[in-house]
Amino acid sequence: MDAALLLVLGLLAQSLCLSLGVPGQRRPTTLYPWRRAPAPSRVRRAWVIPPISVSENHKRLPYPLVQIKSDKQQLGSVIYSIQGPGVDEEPRGVFSIDKFTGKVFLNAMLDREKTDRFRLRAFALDLGGSTLEDPTDLEIVVVDQNDNRPAFLQEAFTGHVLEGAAPGTYVTRAEATDADDPETDNAALRFSILQQGGPELFSIDELTGEIRTVQVGLDREVVAVYNLTLQVADMSGDGLTATASAIITLDDINDNAPEFTRDEFFLEATEAISRVDVGRLEVEDRDLPGSPNWVARFTILEGDPDGQFTIRTDPKTNEGVLSIVKALDYESCEHYELKVLVQNEAPLQAAAPRAERSQAKVRVHVQDTNEPPVFQENPLRTSLAEGAPPGTLVAIFSAWDPDTEQLQRLSYSKDYDPEDWLQVDTATGRIQTQRVLSPASPFLKGGWYRAIVLAQDDGDPQPRTATGTLSIEILEVNDHAPVLALPPPGSLCSEPHQGPGLLLGATDEDLPPHGAPFHFQLSPRLPELGRNWSLSQVNVSHARLRNQVPEGLHRLSLLLRDSGQPPQQREQPLNVTVCRCGQDGVCLPGLGALVIVLASALLLLVLVLLVALRARFRQQSRGKGLLHGPQDDLRDNVLNYDEQGGGEEDQDAYDISQLRHPTALSLPLGPPPLRRDAPQSRLHPQPPRALPTSPLDIADFISDGLEAADSDPSVPPYDTALIYDYEGDGSVAGTLSSILSSQGDEDQDYDYLRDWGPRFARLADMYGHP
Repeated sequence: MDAALLLVLGLLAQSLCLSLGVPGQRRPTTLYPWRRAPAPSRVRRAWVIPPISVSENHKRLPYPLVQIKSDKQQLGSVIYSIQGPGVDEEPRGVFSIDKFTGKVFLNAMLDREKTDRFRLRAFALDLGGSTLEDPTDLEIVVVDQNDNRPAFLQEAFTGHVLEGAAPGTYVTRAEATDADDPETDNAALRFSILQQGGPELFSIDELTGEIRTVQVGLDREVVAVYNLTLQVADMSGDGLTATASAIITLDDINDNAPEFTRDEFFLEATEAISRVDVGRLEVEDRDLPGSPNWVARFTILEGDPDGQFTIRTDPKTNEGVLSIVKALDYESCEHYELKVLVQNEAPLQAAAPRAERSQAKVRVHVQDTNEPPVFQENPLRTSLAEGAPPGTLVAIFSAWDPDTEQLQRLSYSKDYDPEDWLQVDTATGRIQTQRVLSPASPFLKGGWYRAIVLAQDDGDPQPRTATGTLSIEILEVNDHAPVLALPPPGSLCSEPHQGPGLLLGATDEDLPPHGAPFHFQLSPRLPELGRNWSLSQVNVSHARLRNQVPEGLHRLSLLLRDSGQPPQQREQPLNVTVCRCGQDGVCLPGLGALVIVLASALLLLVLVLLVALRARFRQQSRGKGLLHGPQDDLRDNVLNYDEQGGGEEDQDAYDISQLRHPTALSLPLGPPPLRRDAPQSRLHPQPPRALPTSPLDIADFISDGLEAADSDPSVPPYDTALIYDYEGDGSVAGTLSSILSSQGDEDQDYDYLRDWGPRFARLADMYGHP
């Protein structure tokens, strides 16, 4: 490049002013970006082109922006081009250049809010395509226009402030934006309140959008919510505008005290009933329902010294509900006059006016009813000695009627007495025993017996009943002496130093303290026992017996005594066997032991024979006493007629049980009688047969059994022709027809019944001759 590339600075400055894109300009300014100005000491290599400004939204298109030239070639011999965003990069086609003249044109409307500047590169080539100049930068700046309205960040802003707040109290803040250039007035926003539906109670800062109270008088009970209309405008309030709303809610404070709707309330209550509601006390409060500033709390100041009433708050209606916590008594007090105070749950504001009806009188009238009797002591506990005889006084379980103004009579009865042990006097409630209570009763638990007694009045219209519990402690009495436990097993060695001795134990039916410890002692009646025998106490219930006597069976007598008051004692015999022992203390077998065993067996056999002889003698004597003289043939047999056998004289009938149980045939001692029709080759009964294991074998089992019975000579055959109408001769019973043929009892002789024994003597006295 030579010095011709430099432009005159003044011409360049003029071109900047002319290239602003002002409507009406038709000729672009010509720039020589490659011309260098002469300098004596140093040569500048390039020229920096100042930005070219163009307004957004320009509608006269195409619009010439600028013209660039190179002075190295004549006009028409230089090819110009540009590159960059808006040309060959997105957004394409916004700018273009005349390649022969170097004029740059705007081909589309610009939007600063999308792209606020474009940076392009300009090139100069000769006709052959060779570079004439180095590429240079070309910057195009989009000038903003007020083409965007301001916008609030939300359509409605919300805020809360306490009622009665002081002026200047912050409420909320409105915010807005503008898409225009923030460095210009196009985005200079100003806020204002267009409407607030009443007196000007709120203000807004035009720059920050903060909303504050401006004066006193905010009262939620008058206006609870304020709806403000807000506006924002650009161009410092003179441009485009937008609107939004601000909803301001006043928060409640306790500036209204609750008040009763009346000065007095009249209620009625029934006596002897608790945990019931009597009535409601109505109140009013202008504060926010459901809040602590509205919820009422009730206090009984006077008239309830015993705490029989309480007042709770209904959460829905805020009314006071008066209820009874302790039953009222008409006979004690007929009327109650309560003084009640009402307050809020939250404290009242100091500046709030005082309520005129914060206190009220509540008059309660008590209604008289028939009350149930009351036992003087319930439950009643008493004690009684074990084994108390019938008629022993247990207690007087009496009650009283609280209805003193009503003349009523009480009666007593039992409701629960599982052993039916007690007897209750219906008029006085006196309870006594009617029999002896068994110590083993299952209803005697832990030494206590429990019964329930009822007391009932005769009130009108409905009697009332009271229930009383009677607990009787059965006092243990020492009425049993101790006894030795089961006979001690084993024997004693004849040598004192051998064996552990014989351990004896004792038991007592009495409960402590009338039982153990037991005292074991050799009988004082036999002082000679102390020379050969000794007892040593082992524990409270056992003692050890030792001896110095020869082998054999010895009979001792022990005296046992318990620890009761007074003590009970019993003398009890004890048989002890003394034997010869080995070194290990175990009895050795010997002749003495064998003799003892044989003697015991012989004694047992003699006792069995005596019992058998006595039974047979009684049977014979009974038979002789019943049948004698001409009536010896009389037999009083119990016959099983369902076997279809013969009559009274048919005593040879077969035993049908042999057919039912063929495997359990019982044969009489000695040779059995033989049947004539049985073959002589089968004289012995067959061995027992196995029972059938399957239902299919039952038929074969029965068939085989019949064949065995027919072949057995000792029993009648099962197909024997039996006689069913013959009952023998000489029966004194007569026939059934004799019952009707008798005309009276005078022809019958019943004196013979006296000979049958004492059991029939009563019949002889009734029907025999006097």
